[in-house]
Amino acid sequence: MEFDVKGSDERLEIGIRYLPHYEGLEPVSRMTSGSSGYDIVAACRDEITIQPGRTVAVPAGFELSIPVGYEAQVRPRSGLALKCRIGLLNSPGTVDSDYRGEVRVILYNFGEQDYIVRRGDRIAQLVFCRLPAVRLVERVELDRTDRGSGGFGHTG
Repeated sequence: MEFDVKGSDERLEIGIRYLPHYEGLEPVSRMTSGSSGYDIVAACRDEITIQPGRTVAVPAGFELSIPVGYEAQVRPRSGLALKCRIGLLNSPGTVDSDYRGEVRVILYNFGEQDYIVRRGDRIAQLVFCRLPAVRLVERVELDRTDRGSGGFGHTG
C-alpha cells in the first residue's frame, strides 16, 4: 500500500532491494494513510525462539539506498511490547544513508516466557527522517537554561 501525504507534492524516493530470502513475503508498506512507519516483517527461514532476557538479530530481508541527509529509524511495535513484552534493544535503531547491508531488527525479550518469531511476523516499523545540517562549534561557555545540568529524574 502507498499513501499520499496531504499538502505535499514532493515524495522522497528510497531504493529498496529485496534479498532472495524475502521471496513470498508482502512488500514493505504502511498499513494506513496515517501510519508514519512501514512494517518490517521477519524474513527468517525457520522459527526463531527468543528466550527471556535474550537478544536476537532477526533478518528483515531487504537493503535500502537512503539519500544523504536522511536516515531510517527502526522502531518497536507497540502491540508486541504491550502484549508480548518484546522490544528493540537499541530503540530506535538507525539505518544510515551510506549503509548498504541487510536491515536486521534487534529484538529483546523483556518477558518471562519464550517468544517465537515466525516468518512473515510484523516485528518492527521503519520511519524515515530528515536530518538537519549541523556544525558543532566549540564554546568556552554555553547559554544558561532553567534546567541547567539536571538530568535522569531531576524533576522527581
